[in-house]
Amino acid sequence: MRVVIAEDLALLRDGLIRILEAFDCEVAEAVDTGPALLPALLRHRPDVAVVDVRLPPTFTDEGLQAAIAARAEIPGLPVLVLSQHVEPLYARELLTDARGGVGYLLKDRVANVSQFIDAVRRVAGGGTAMDPEVVSQLLARREPLAALTVREKEVLGQMAEGRSNAAIAAKLFVTEKAVSKHINNIFTKLAMPPSDDDNRRVLAVLAFLDA
Repeated sequence: MRVVIAEDLALLRDGLIRILEAFDCEVAEAVDTGPALLPALLRHRPDVAVVDVRLPPTFTDEGLQAAIAARAEIPGLPVLVLSQHVEPLYARELLTDARGGVGYLLKDRVANVSQFIDAVRRVAGGGTAMDPEVVSQLLARREPLAALTVREKEVLGQMAEGRSNAAIAAKLFVTEKAVSKHINNIFTKLAMPPSDDDNRRVLAVLAFLDA
């Protein structure tokens, strides 16, 4: 079984190499940055990729983005995400792609080497390996929209289409004052207090699109 690893921490990367090789896996390449991952996956076309989410240079979601891009080029490429973080947007895109094996494990919840190797083999074989905590967090992020009324969801949907309050009012045959009230209710229910740094309208639309 040929594996490509993406992990920026040198000790952990070396440890993964040693563990995989001890269980008869061939590590085709081990990279430590996001930009290096996609070329490595396309070059080696491994049986499975073990990928961290946050990689240099920005330490945001380079690993997941590279994995998704690789699966677009190599449909069904098995990917096992091994991270300390749950990144909901790209994680959901990866996990809802029915082609090939996928997995998402949290580093600090992998109890032993056997559990990790079992997950690697399962994903390489086209199966899934999901940490229940990952599933829980992904589902939890969808719950706030459940608190919205039907009308509030309609307003949020119109916001997602880029309409102004006046355009929303005309579309839904209500007053602008009513639209403004609905939007304020949406911000409250999505726990988006006033902020100098964040555009709440954009954040609310992102929550709508994510769900």
